[in-house]
Amino acid sequence: MTGVVFGLQPATMVAFCAASIALILTPGPDTVYVLARGVQGRSSGIRSALGIATGVLLHTAAATLGLAALLRAAPIAYRAVKYVGALYLVYLGINAIRNREFDPQVETNSGGSFRRGVLVNALNPKVALFFLAFLPNFAGTGAGADSRIALLGATYAVLTAVYLCLVALVSERAGKALESPRVTSRLNWVGGGVMVALGVGLAVE
Repeated sequence: MTGVVFGLQPATMVAFCAASIALILTPGPDTVYVLARGVQGRSSGIRSALGIATGVLLHTAAATLGLAALLRAAPIAYRAVKYVGALYLVYLGINAIRNREFDPQVETNSGGSFRRGVLVNALNPKVALFFLAFLPNFAGTGAGADSRIALLGATYAVLTAVYLCLVALVSERAGKALESPRVTSRLNWVGGGVMVALGVGLAVE
């Protein structure tokens, strides 16, 4: 049938994109991380956004291969990934405060922003379980289901990248307006503190 891609009807894709946009616009660790990096500059913010989108692709691959189902079926594996992710967020926050990484006046390694963006997303087991529950609802079952899941996951990653790149650009403009030493110092503490809080929140859930 005309307009069908990998067995997905156009109406299904429209519904998926609408649901995805609603979910992407919900604030979470990814958005907070990109906001903080974007304040430092356009390059750091955009690379962070692309890193998180890459993390989405990793979750898509996991859902396609069934690794996300393993996390759901094996509580020990889920808790292990959860605690590693929580510790990583806490590490990012403490390290950011010590090294003034959220200070717009301090230059950072843009490549590091990308890698950290990947890990912030990839080490969140809730995202893996979300993809396991969310994507099959639109992909359906039967022949070609894996290809449809991959296509939907890639679409979600693109939408995520577009939104978070916009977040990065907006926060960069905000960073230029917040260049007084007192404000940047407080901003660094707030950014690092939020990352620590997100890590603690993930660990205790």
